[in-house]
Amino acid sequence: MSEVHSPTQGAARVAPSTTEPPLPVNLRRNAPLVPTDSAASRALAAVIAILTFLAALCAGAAEIAVSSAGQWQSSVAQEVTVQIRPGAGRDIEADVKRAESLARAAPGIASARVFSKGESERLLEPWLGSGLDLSDLPVPRLIALTLSSDGQPDLKALRTTLTEALPGVASLDDHALWLQRLSTMANTFAGIGIGIVVLVLLAAGLAVVFATRGAMAGNREVVEVLHFVGADDDYIAKAFQSRFFRLGLRGGAFGAGAALLTCALAGLLARMSRSGPTGEEIEALFGTFQISWRGYAMIVFIGVIASLVTAAVSRVTVRRFLR
Repeated sequence: MSEVHSPTQGAARVAPSTTEPPLPVNLRRNAPLVPTDSAASRALAAVIAILTFLAALCAGAAEIAVSSAGQWQSSVAQEVTVQIRPGAGRDIEADVKRAESLARAAPGIASARVFSKGESERLLEPWLGSGLDLSDLPVPRLIALTLSSDGQPDLKALRTTLTEALPGVASLDDHALWLQRLSTMANTFAGIGIGIVVLVLLAAGLAVVFATRGAMAGNREVVEVLHFVGADDDYIAKAFQSRFFRLGLRGGAFGAGAALLTCALAGLLARMSRSGPTGEEIEALFGTFQISWRGYAMIVFIGVIASLVTAAVSRVTVRRFLR
């Protein structure tokens, strides 16, 4: 009798006994084009976080300086000073009372405070030192005038009135020079802060350029295969852009978060030490050391900008590399 072979038995004898080797990891379908967790990626995220932290701190410091300068300007603009100089054959006390009465009668003046002779002499101690006998010196007397917030006082008319009533003796200082210097200082701090932020973002962009070119060089074979199967440059650039955007977003979030925490802790420490003499000096120089909501929004915005710069620079770098 002849043997009858089933189709399945024939197929079993024809089937190869060995299996094909698996594809490399970087060529599998579920593997990303750019490695998602590598030493270079973690280093780049750390660099972006550090640069974002420094840029955010610079922006926060510039905001504190501008805010403090605004507070100083507001405080200085609320007061003007009348100076009464001693003259030969004149009674300085009578001149002071006359100038005080004229100032109080002027519209827009809320209050007037006359500095005594001892207080006027103590104002010279930062320049002349303490312990000196200034009784024989013709030290001018000062009258501090507080402006009313209801209306705008006519300081030009008050200056004219004082000059006509006490010629060569009384003069009015509206602190315009100090206000101009404060405005210049605030604008300078703001410009320096913006310049540092731009430089830090440029440094982050350069770091992304080198990281992107390194990633492209390490995945050259994958890119060639993608070109061979019909993938265009835009598809490849989007893959790199997406990966580096996530890296930039992670680094920017860590850097901005650290800057927000640092500013919050600095404000808390300033409030805790405000009762001591050191806290009073810090408050006199920097105000309350509090960042407004604009400062916090600026820090968050810098973190977002860092991630956007990372994505844009990586895309441009990839397209130039592919060309």
